Amino acid sequence: MQLTNAEWTETEEDIARKAFETAYKREISDLIDSVKHKAISLVEMEDMWNLHDFLSAKRHEVDGKYDYRLPMLVFVFAGLVKDGWLSLNELEGLTSDKIAKISALARM
Repeated sequence: MQLTNAEWTETEEDIARKAFETAYKREISDLIDSVKHKAISLVEMEDMWNLHDFLSAKRHEVDGKYDYRLPMLVFVFAGLVKDGWLSLNELEGLTSDKIAKISALARM
C-alpha cells in the first residue's frame, strides 16, 4: 500500500504538509501543558526522575510518529486521525483513494 512520491500532486503535498504541521503543533501543545502540570506537582526527587522518564518516552514516541516521507504519509495520517490529532476533514483535497485508505487504517 506504499505510495510513491509521484502519486502526490503538488497541491496534495501542500495539504499534507499543512495537516502534518497542524497535528504536530496540537500534540506538542498538549504535551507542553501536560509537562507544566507534572512540573508543578513535583515534590520529591523521584517525581523529577519520573518526569524525565516521561519526557524521554514522549520524545521517542513523537519522533517516531511524525515521519514526513511521502510514501509513509497515509500511515502517519491514519495514526494521527486515530489518536485524535487530526480529522479527515483537514485532509480534504487529497484523492478519494488516499482518504479512503487513511480512514480505513484509522479504524483499525
